[in-house]
Amino acid sequence: MRGPAAPLFLARAVYRKRRLRDAARLLPVLGLFLLLMPGLWTAGPAKPSLGGDWVYILVVWAGLIAGAACLAPGLATSEQGTDEDGQAR
Repeated sequence: MRGPAAPLFLARAVYRKRRLRDAARLLPVLGLFLLLMPGLWTAGPAKPSLGGDWVYILVVWAGLIAGAACLAPGLATSEQGTDEDGQAR
């Protein structure tokens, strides 16, 4: 009977740390896209009131802050004992 299979590529902690860094890099791009959305839906000839747009922008801004706050604790821990490739030093 075979035991549990070893990971093929990276240690699980290193893999998760890299995905957290990827998410942190993607957050500003997502934020820019979401903040530009009101400009796309109000570009037509009949421009609605801007009150709803400001509420949307403030909600997106608060959501980006909350997302960064959720990602920050995982990014604060360091990968001691491993290099960029996940190999032991």
